[in-house]
Amino acid sequence: MNAPAAPEALTVLYDGACPLCQREISYMQGLAEGSAGSGLCFRDVSAADVQMPEAERAALLARFHVQRADGSRLSGAAAFVAMWARLPGWRWLARLARVPGITPLLEVVYRGFLRLRPRLQAMARRAASNTQ
Repeated sequence: MNAPAAPEALTVLYDGACPLCQREISYMQGLAEGSAGSGLCFRDVSAADVQMPEAERAALLARFHVQRADGSRLSGAAAFVAMWARLPGWRWLARLARVPGITPLLEVVYRGFLRLRPRLQAMARRAASNTQ
């Protein structure tokens, strides 16, 4: 019997300058490192050494994205579902999200979060500066 094929690489493109993103991605990286064969890589697109056109960087920083090995990208709820499918303890949520109608509902919720994100980021930054 053949061993299951390793999943193709999936690169999580995230905003490392965002305190909310930093916290979530740190957690997800820990899960990925503990899961042999997750196929997840993480790339901070806010980092100065990441070379790309500024319009592309702005688009990547505005929403959550993952990039497949072929270079195609998923964003928003679809990107979260693709990442969750690779992580232990989160695969059940990816399966649930694939039920017809659920991912579009998650996208609506994510868009609502994006409207609140600047205020939440400011609150997180203030909280961090108060603890230093």
